[in-house]
Amino acid sequence: MRTRTGIRRNPAGPVIAALVAAGAVCVTPLSPAHAAPGTTSADLRVDTGRDGRVDVQGTTDTAGEDSWSTGRGAVMLPNIDDDTKRCRTKDAKGKPLSDARLAACNDASDTKVNGSADAADLARIRSVPMAKVPKGAHGSLKVTAGAKYTRLFLKRGGAWVPVTAKTRLTPKELRAGVEFGIEATDVIRDPKKWDGRAVVRLTVTAGKRTTSDQVTLRVAPLLTHHHLQKAQQVMVTRVPGKGQWERLQQKFVRELGKEVKRAGINQPLITFDKYGDPWAQDFVEPAYVSMTGPGGRRQVMRVMLRSDQRDREAGRELFEKVRGRNVGVVQAFDRSGPEDWTLNSMGNLETIPPYAHAGRSYPAGRIIQGWRKDTGEKPSKAVRTMLKAQGLQDPLLLDTSWLSVGHVDEFVQFLPAGTPRGWRIGIADPQAGLKLLRDAQKAGHGKTKMFSVPGIKGQPAPKETIDKALASRHLVADNEMAARRIEANLAILKRETGVTDAEVVRVPALYTRDGEATDTSGDEVPVPRLTRMGGKAPLVDTLRERGQQRWLAGRDGGKAAKTVMTSAYVPGAVNGVVLGPDRYLAPRQWGPVVAGKDIFTEAVSAAYRRAGLKVSYLDDWYTYHLGMGEVHCGTNTLRDANAAWWKGR
Repeated sequence: MRTRTGIRRNPAGPVIAALVAAGAVCVTPLSPAHAAPGTTSADLRVDTGRDGRVDVQGTTDTAGEDSWSTGRGAVMLPNIDDDTKRCRTKDAKGKPLSDARLAACNDASDTKVNGSADAADLARIRSVPMAKVPKGAHGSLKVTAGAKYTRLFLKRGGAWVPVTAKTRLTPKELRAGVEFGIEATDVIRDPKKWDGRAVVRLTVTAGKRTTSDQVTLRVAPLLTHHHLQKAQQVMVTRVPGKGQWERLQQKFVRELGKEVKRAGINQPLITFDKYGDPWAQDFVEPAYVSMTGPGGRRQVMRVMLRSDQRDREAGRELFEKVRGRNVGVVQAFDRSGPEDWTLNSMGNLETIPPYAHAGRSYPAGRIIQGWRKDTGEKPSKAVRTMLKAQGLQDPLLLDTSWLSVGHVDEFVQFLPAGTPRGWRIGIADPQAGLKLLRDAQKAGHGKTKMFSVPGIKGQPAPKETIDKALASRHLVADNEMAARRIEANLAILKRETGVTDAEVVRVPALYTRDGEATDTSGDEVPVPRLTRMGGKAPLVDTLRERGQQRWLAGRDGGKAAKTVMTSAYVPGAVNGVVLGPDRYLAPRQWGPVVAGKDIFTEAVSAAYRRAGLKVSYLDDWYTYHLGMGEVHCGTNTLRDANAAWWKGR
């Protein structure tokens, strides 16, 4: 609340007593609520209108200076990037720093403004010029709320200097008007500890007369990307080595680069090269924070949100390689062990594009995550608390009990659309997948191989036929179960968003329950059933080390023993990458070939084509599919974040 101390024309005793009780010193008449230039009353201004200009001449920035809402109020950035790359990743002896020490260093961890790029991350605060302030007057500043999570600077002599309890503004500075800069030192993690707000108070003393004014800012919300934001760059792990699987994975990276260029994305791939974790979707979720900078230009900082999987070393490369100018990293680890480790992967976090429905608005979109409804297991509480605390993308939980890996990207996606809403839901459709097989069987193609993928050294091609697949004791039942689960999740999405059946793109899919294969040491490794891996196949060793199987191995399956868990049988088409408003990259289907055409490829392409998307395909069978993931699981995207998040699309 705006306060002016000691400046009320009616010095009624009760009023003075109340002000004194609140910490005010009342000795002279109160000025108008918003002092005009030339008065002797303290008046601070911030960019409440979010246009990049702090108005000290008029009153366009006075409304809302003591409050904050999604649509109005001053925004500051969490200055957690490393503009000059000063943060070390090793200690003086060359030993890698701990996760905690890696995260502790950023531009807000010191009391300096590290160059012009760092200065651009400061939200501006200005004092209205006090032309009539007398000699001997002085001003002081204090962050009265949020001081632990902010740093305040004063621009003096062309340089930014930290504001301390000893800082005094001179009469000359007060007459000219002073510029301040403020940064947050972190994002909101738990509103019980900090709600993201900072209150800055200016107090001006001239003899026995004291006036003060205060303004409120809030740290920019940490937001995840949605598919209406243009893809600007793609990230992928490049696994080193000369083994068969490693060469296949390196080929995947090369082919991915070609597809990205064909989609009109000219920035080179960002490759993770150090830790060999191929699941680039899972150890990081690209996010962003933004405010309007001077001149109306959006000041955007990318924030890499590390998965709450502290034993997943690949997340360290975010600090070691990706963090830099306008790129920060956030990690939030639960103190207790995860309920289900795989649920904490970021493939289990997707974002519904902006929408408004039933009196609720999500101008920056809304997060979805999977949980195991059958057992009550949920993703990291620390991450969920942090995401909800941002106040804009309140996470919605969908049931992934029926999926071995348990990620939402295995069955649902959001597609750009030239419609009033601007997007559609893409959903895996197991019933459509079964229909493709049944129709082919009825047409006399039951003896056709279920999969057209060629074998590789030490791993023969799958031998099952359409007849054998449909005769499987489990395949039909498991897909009917998957269809019911998917429909239940779709009902939730339709209820929450208002999406209609006409806005749903149904993409043929098939799922299969886990089978077991034996690695060369004799240990059993879960693999998609019916793939005919063969006993002690060398590829099984690779899946144990590189596939999602590595993360499933330590899971206690006792809780979920009654739940049939599945993964993609035919490569999951919805588990692909939206590269543009009309470009989609899907995993190559390798389905049955009838009359020279892959029936799954034809059906998938037709489904996306009806939605206005051109589909290209990338082979991920041996690199990701048999490891219980697809193209989307092995990649990640950086998207344009220049739009004002408070305005929607």
